[in-house]
Amino acid sequence: MDELSEEDKDAVNRARKLQKFMAQNMHVAEQFTGTPGVYVKVSDTVAGCREILDGKVDHIHENHFYMVAGLDEVKERHEEAMKNKKD
Repeated sequence: MDELSEEDKDAVNRARKLQKFMAQNMHVAEQFTGTPGVYVKVSDTVAGCREILDGKVDHIHENHFYMVAGLDEVKERHEEAMKNKKD
C-alpha cells in the first residue's frame, strides 16, 4: 500500500470496512457462527454503507465493523474501546 496515493489508501480502507460491515449476524448463520442473528432494516444497512463510503467513520478501526447489527453498534464498540484504552 506504500505506493498508493492517500486517496487510494482511503478507498482501500473504506472497502475493507464495508466488507466487514456486510458480514452481519444473520439468523441463518447462527448455527455456524454461534452469534445470535439480528434483524437489520435494509434502510439502516444502506445508511451505514453510505457513511462508510463518505468517510464519516474513517477514524474507527476496521475490526469494529465485523458481525455487527448496524453502524450504531460499530460506534458503540469504538467508544467502548476508547474508554478502555484510557483506563
